[in-house]
Amino acid sequence: MPPVPQKINAPNTGDHLITSCPADHVLLLTLNRPKALNAMTPDLQQDIERVLDWAEEEPEVWVIIITGAGRAFCAGQDLKAWLQGPRTEYGLHEHGFGGISSRRTLTKPLIAAVNGIAYGGGTELILNCDLVIASEQAKFALPEVSRGVIAAQGGIPRLSNAAGHQLASEMLLLGRPISAADAYTRYNIVNAVVPHNNLMSKALEWASIIISNSPDAVRSTKKALLLAKEHGMWEGSKQHFASPLHQAAMTGENIKEGLVAFNKKRNPSWKNPPSKL
Repeated sequence: MPPVPQKINAPNTGDHLITSCPADHVLLLTLNRPKALNAMTPDLQQDIERVLDWAEEEPEVWVIIITGAGRAFCAGQDLKAWLQGPRTEYGLHEHGFGGISSRRTLTKPLIAAVNGIAYGGGTELILNCDLVIASEQAKFALPEVSRGVIAAQGGIPRLSNAAGHQLASEMLLLGRPISAADAYTRYNIVNAVVPHNNLMSKALEWASIIISNSPDAVRSTKKALLLAKEHGMWEGSKQHFASPLHQAAMTGENIKEGLVAFNKKRNPSWKNPPSKL
């Protein structure tokens, strides 16, 4: 019988967000508004923000996976709710759409398991994930212009950077959906496309591979990627080398464990990384 995964005491949330721990050190977030295609509301946004803020500081969490319940990953903003509220409030969140899309800089890997349609903010959300695994049934779209809205939650620059100006323009200006296969082969915004029934097993497989590595080294490596994207290669490398995450990874217990395990030809036994640096 396989070992029972540990329990992680995540903050309480509404029914619109399910938190679970399908494997040791893995936090799974499931958007749970299937009748509304997991469209984002202010309350759901707030709960995601709170859970991710907690997860960033929780030593037991090494990897985060986000997915959707039902036939959608996330259909974007709940436009019915938006119509009834102030139009400005949706652009003022600290970390962008869903607490992820634009300014969220988690040092822990974030995997999107895209189970169905990811439209509008749903596509913007996955563009700021580290790894994106898509069901063959998934579809992606940035149809904001057809509703008089703008993909201003990180989608425009991230898509342009990944796909290039012309392909980004095709998706943004036409507003038409693209298949998972096109997202993988043409647009370069998906890491893998898998059969629908294999989606979560593939996400957990990748999470387990990440967890087999030193959590200190993984967090420091992700920090280096973020700094290089923001500041360029040389300045990013300079800032990363001087960062507390890098210093902790190079002087902590896990680097010593990794070197000892290599010399003794055994698997390393990693410890939780420091909660705050």
